[in-house]
Amino acid sequence: MSSEKTRYKILAVDDEQRMVRFIQLNLEQDGFEVVTAYNGKEALEQVRTQLPDLILLDIMMPDINGFEVLKKIREVNNVPVIMLTAKGEEDDRIQGLELGADDYITKPFSPRELVSRIRAVLRRTKSFKEDQVDQIEVDDRLTIDFSRREVWVEGKKVDLRPTEYRLLYHLVQNAGWVNTHEQLLSKVWGFEYQDEPHYVRLYVNYLRKKLEEDPSNPKYILTERGVGYRFVNFRRDQEKAE
Repeated sequence: MSSEKTRYKILAVDDEQRMVRFIQLNLEQDGFEVVTAYNGKEALEQVRTQLPDLILLDIMMPDINGFEVLKKIREVNNVPVIMLTAKGEEDDRIQGLELGADDYITKPFSPRELVSRIRAVLRRTKSFKEDQVDQIEVDDRLTIDFSRREVWVEGKKVDLRPTEYRLLYHLVQNAGWVNTHEQLLSKVWGFEYQDEPHYVRLYVNYLRKKLEEDPSNPKYILTERGVGYRFVNFRRDQEKAE
């Protein structure tokens, strides 16, 4: 059993004991350490005391639903979260992503799918932390410092969710070049997500709302219709011209 698997601690949160047991047995068999919670209050306590590397969070719970738990987690912690939903409805998926979830998985799911999703989220989170860049002044209005996880717009700090940071990082690193939907999906979400183009569109819209002066007429993140997106670094382009 590899050391890479055993160092990850997963918090499984679901009010159905059979589901928690199913998750625990299969993840432990694959080398993960698993801690459990059966309601929202327990989940928040486990996040505080156990410091998990990733959380599997059910949406439908009786005391505090998964969306409310996620809101409270995101107030203090950027730990990766995968939402568990029995509905599989787009509204639930979008609401979870808007609140800062990193992914979702629809019940019922196989052990193989579960492990694959967990590994994909952990892999992209780890690689992003290990690959930082210095401060970038895009123009007089926008400054980005990925090493400190800070973005400043017109002198005010803007809070970005973890997935928003990763997407912005890859766009900025390839400024001036067109990033296809497939490239962004594989870099930001993982190769397993090639059939989820709505992820890219959704998070590009989030970034535009936070960074652009006029999100409906963006100047930083441009759409290349039918292909993908291109980031414009005005300061770098000006220096090249000089």
